[in-house]
Amino acid sequence: MPSRNVLSRVVDSASFTVVVVATIALNAVVLGLQTYDGLESRWGRLLDALNAACLAVFIVELGLRIAAYWPRPWRFFANGWNIFDFVVVAAAFVPGIRQNSTLLRLVRLLRIVRLVRVLPDLRVLLLGVWRSLLPLASIGAVTAMILFVYGMIGWILFGDELPERWGNIGSAMLTLFVMLTLEDFPVYMQEAMEIEPWAWVYFVSFILLAAFIVLNVLIGVVLNSMEEA
Repeated sequence: MPSRNVLSRVVDSASFTVVVVATIALNAVVLGLQTYDGLESRWGRLLDALNAACLAVFIVELGLRIAAYWPRPWRFFANGWNIFDFVVVAAAFVPGIRQNSTLLRLVRLLRIVRLVRVLPDLRVLLLGVWRSLLPLASIGAVTAMILFVYGMIGWILFGDELPERWGNIGSAMLTLFVMLTLEDFPVYMQEAMEIEPWAWVYFVSFILLAAFIVLNVLIGVVLNSMEEA
């Protein structure tokens, strides 16, 4: 029992968490560096060694977490995140994956997701996003309706003169979707005003309705869900 208490204190300590987070961060950096052909060809062995070192740390971490449940280690698998950790680490030893570089890189990439397991605040953040999905679906439907209505109006007004942006409902809705980020908004409005001088009413009303009101409501829904998480 004392050894179990010691292991529990170790795996729950801030120092242990820092080591795990630092290892995950190092693993992420190594994965990123391996995407550069020049670095991979020159430092490939070192990067592979760092990957192996990260895996060794994860194995030790996993072993300590399981041992902390002694004398009932199977209780470790009662938690979904623990199962995820075990699968991600153990997958590196599956023969079919080790021989497939693409699958092996995907498995290594999944190790980054373990940050959710290690950092409780990140779990709260993701839980808030998850709870906001249903209200966001309603906001998405409203946004799609606004894009369609304004897209049809834009096609009627500017479709003949500016076919690349407004030639059909798909192009018009895509143009409006880009405008939600205010990207090139003055350019689009200036082009349209050369055709219809009062076109600014169309663009300004769309920005006020969609970009400001709808997006602010969306942000409010997400923040409210995070407060409830």
